[in-house]
Formats: sequence, C-alpha cells, structure tokens
Amino acid sequence: MNFLDQDLPQRREAKLRYLDADFQVIREGDFVRCAATGDPIALQSLRYWDVFQQVAYKTAEVAFRERFREKT
Repeated sequence: MNFLDQDLPQRREAKLRYLDADFQVIREGDFVRCAATGDPIALQSLRYWDVFQQVAYKTAEVAFRERFREKT
C-alpha cells in the first residue's frame, strides 16, 4: 500500500481552517472535498484553497476557474 496511490478508498472527511500558506486541522480525517467538483482530496495532496471562502480545490485549474468564473 502506497500513500501516493490515489485509488485507495477515502475513509473520513476532515475539517480544516485554511490559512495563508498552511492549514489547521479542526477535525481529524483523511480527505476534504473539492468545493467545485465534490471530489475527495487526500490531505497529503491538498495544495489549493481559498482563505477567504475557506474552501479547497482539487487542482490549480479548478481553483482558477472558480475564482474567475463569471457570475450571472
């Protein structure tokens, strides 16, 4: 079993507080959900989040798209 294996089932959703360059674990868990796609993101893979909205994003592309999406 390799911790980099993305095919492993996720077990428990964590609750985090997103800071400028880090995050603080509020409730222990294995993953958080992407705010845009709903996909699970392993905490070891979490790299993109919005401090003001306190949400996580799976990739830089998803974060960029959500940040600059036109509001209609």
